[in-house]
Amino acid sequence: MVVANAKCSRQYDANARRSKVLTISSEDSPKGQNLSKVEFIALMAMMFATIAFSIDAMLPALPEIAADIAPGGTSQAALILTFFVIGMGVGTFFMGPLSDAYGRKPVLYIGLAIYAVGAVLSWISPSLEMMLAARVLQGLGASGPRVVGAAIIRDLYSGRSMASILSLTMMVFLLVPGIAPLIGDLITAAFGWRMIFGAFLLFGLILWIWFGTRMRESLPVEERRPLKWALMIDALRQMVIHPTVRLSIVVQTLMMTILFSILTMVQPIFEVAFDRADSFPYWFGAIAAISGLSSLLNAAIVGRFGMRRLITWALTAQVMISGAFVLFLMFDMPGVFAFYVFWQFGVMFQSGLTIANLNAIAMEPMGHIAGMAASVIGSMSTVLGAVMASVISMGFAATPLALAGTVLVMCLVATVLMQMMRRVEETTEA
Repeated sequence: MVVANAKCSRQYDANARRSKVLTISSEDSPKGQNLSKVEFIALMAMMFATIAFSIDAMLPALPEIAADIAPGGTSQAALILTFFVIGMGVGTFFMGPLSDAYGRKPVLYIGLAIYAVGAVLSWISPSLEMMLAARVLQGLGASGPRVVGAAIIRDLYSGRSMASILSLTMMVFLLVPGIAPLIGDLITAAFGWRMIFGAFLLFGLILWIWFGTRMRESLPVEERRPLKWALMIDALRQMVIHPTVRLSIVVQTLMMTILFSILTMVQPIFEVAFDRADSFPYWFGAIAAISGLSSLLNAAIVGRFGMRRLITWALTAQVMISGAFVLFLMFDMPGVFAFYVFWQFGVMFQSGLTIANLNAIAMEPMGHIAGMAASVIGSMSTVLGAVMASVISMGFAATPLALAGTVLVMCLVATVLMQMMRRVEETTEA
């Protein structure tokens, strides 16, 4: 495995040297741009944060939304999160190829325009059905900033500089889940839950103006690739038939299912099971902020231990913790809330050690179709994860036992699949 990683590293360095992209020192501005490196990182982080803000700011408002337009209660109102993610996943499939064909800036502007229309329609929706359709549209638009942001970083940086920029961007991005519920709670208390969509409009407008006035097009016309459906279909075929990529996508889908299940069930659990609806934004913010350190830990140790090994370790630890928590709940032992907070922190921490590494494993054999592969992998895992989480949340009551049981089953299956991946790698090396 070490030999294989070294070989991949040498090949990556060779490709970086052959690339026309300039590797930039820490003191330089991005190539062809007037803004500083610090401003560039902040702008990219804001683009990445569009999705997190659009999901997490809605969490404290779910009880009010349920009272107004969702007769099925908070669990039904939580579908506004799932449908947003479905729209985002579908958009991810198209935004990458579109930006490769027509440039980064036009696709970002189109995405933000769709996002704004979806926010307005959600704002004025008189029924849950209309809001769900509007949230799909909003998610479709939100995929634009996320995909274009990653593509721009890839355009302007290479090698270790690119890795450094991505790490710093993710550090800023991970702060959003910690503060978004508090922002949503304050807006709901002062102006009502519909005004949250006004905050989304303001967020999109600031991003549009900031990006439009400070960033230049990062993809020259001569480097753009034509949009061909045959290429997208062929990319999908290559990923499906490759065993490591296929297993990685399945495991990543299970991890996304866990993440989306938590997002749809966490607020009702705090409200109903623990009677802590008022303090929910603070608990969730603290858990998200602290668990964000897992990305920094992963960046520090992945080079030493390898991606697959870290994923397996994280899943094994989660199986043990979730199994203990399920037993704790079944026997109705005291201190349930403290154990729940610890357990949820562990689940969020595990996400930082698995999702990024799974994506890297899937992308490694697909270097010749990297842009297309990134869109396909992201859309497949996101959409399937959101659909599975929606089925789970609709089929089970939002209780700690249901959520812990879901995580336990998903992690058990994922652990088995990672062992299958290990055998595939050993066979390939042999």
